[in-house]
Amino acid sequence: MSRSMIKPVVSAKEAVQTIKPGNAIMVGGFNYGGIPYTLVDALIEAGTDNLTMISNDTIYADVGHGKLVANGRVKKVIASHVGLNKKTGELFNAGKLELELVPQGTFVERIRCGGFGLGGFLTPTGVGTVVEEGKQVMEVEGKKYILELPLRADVALIRAHKADRMGNLTYLGTNRNFNPTMATAANVVIAEVDSIVDIGELDPNEIVTPGILVDLLVVKGDSYYAART
Repeated sequence: MSRSMIKPVVSAKEAVQTIKPGNAIMVGGFNYGGIPYTLVDALIEAGTDNLTMISNDTIYADVGHGKLVANGRVKKVIASHVGLNKKTGELFNAGKLELELVPQGTFVERIRCGGFGLGGFLTPTGVGTVVEEGKQVMEVEGKKYILELPLRADVALIRAHKADRMGNLTYLGTNRNFNPTMATAANVVIAEVDSIVDIGELDPNEIVTPGILVDLLVVKGDSYYAART
């Protein structure tokens, strides 16, 4: 087996060094579930700013990637729901944060398009509302659709359950949410996992994200890294 197929296991601090000021990042999760907390905390500690954050929500001001918004590290948010994080609204109303709200189904399909090299997709969701403002509206067989464009990121921070050393990932319950889709749509994918097993120990039928999509592995709490050092 080629050594290039073995994915590096690094600390969260090392991993987030791949994120530069001004980058677009995707962050997995839906409310509390499936957030890569260890990676997000390391990114906050790194002080990286001017980020565009693509996430389902901005959670709460003191939780997960909501802290990136609250600490002023994000210049633009692309999300489906931001109402639980009061700082998001405050910063937007103060002109300190750009905000693009996207219907949830549209949100994930835009990411899917970005991951699979598609030029976009047509959806009736939002036709005749503010959602269509500034977008191309097309008529197909007498029905109007909005052309929604792909979403991609420089780096995706995702959360999985187990990984093997080739980077193949499994997920636990609803923590799966947006993580597998985001893993397809970024130049660099960093996966935070509960544990790393030897090659061959994962049931192939349970693998959701193939290792070819994953660049770096980080164990939750940096426990694996700490044990190695």
